[in-house]
Amino acid sequence: MRIATWNVNSITARLPRLLAWLETTGTDVLCIQETKCGDDAFPYEPLRALGYEAAVNADGRWNGVAVISKVGLEDVVTGLPGGPAYEGVQEPRAISATCGPARVWSVYVPNGREIGHPHYAYKLDWFQALRSAVAEDAAGERPFAVLGDYNVAPADEDVWDRAFFEGSTHVTDLEREALAGLREAGLSDVVPRPLKYDHPFTYWDYRQLCFPKNRGMRIDLVYGNAPFAKAVTDAYVDREERKGKGASDHAPVVVDLALETEQFS
Repeated sequence: MRIATWNVNSITARLPRLLAWLETTGTDVLCIQETKCGDDAFPYEPLRALGYEAAVNADGRWNGVAVISKVGLEDVVTGLPGGPAYEGVQEPRAISATCGPARVWSVYVPNGREIGHPHYAYKLDWFQALRSAVAEDAAGERPFAVLGDYNVAPADEDVWDRAFFEGSTHVTDLEREALAGLREAGLSDVVPRPLKYDHPFTYWDYRQLCFPKNRGMRIDLVYGNAPFAKAVTDAYVDREERKGKGASDHAPVVVDLALETEQFS
């Protein structure tokens, strides 16, 4: 079984690349972030033509998440149970579903903007709500994972230059402690370091030639429970999909698992 996560930075802008990527990689389940389109504009039909069902949580603004699957899509929960609001709005940043033998969440953790900003406090509160919401599944016997854009680099080696980020979000102790709360709940980072290269970053800013210079961050993560982690046979960041015209500023993160999906195909 192949499960992946990808912040597409607008599914409308990325659709031709997304469809081609799905066809060539044989991905069974894809967790998507930053759809940037409402439910009425989501490309259900092109995905259905490739054999994928979709569960979507989106409002047409800059957020939006989805789970697409060709191995089943059951028990969908839209939103983060008990999650905080920002400026009175429950933003569409989480969705979960059971896809064949595994249950997955697609999450787009708040950015935080800057230290001391209300959005930074919102980010920390959001992490706390996420920890509470996933605790039961994390402790369960069914393979379970939370995939997505976490907007936190777990360690200093997950950014191209720690000094460059001094005084910025994504690398602060409080954010990393919030992320560690998921590990305390029974989830672990299933993508090893290093992979096939020294710095398996997942995000590179469009500006200042960050991708050619490999000035990136590893903020797109896959956190799985013990049964999920035990089933992992391979994991990689698809850097090739970050190349060329029309690419997202994030690369897909792909995880292969020794789980049977034949009855769902």
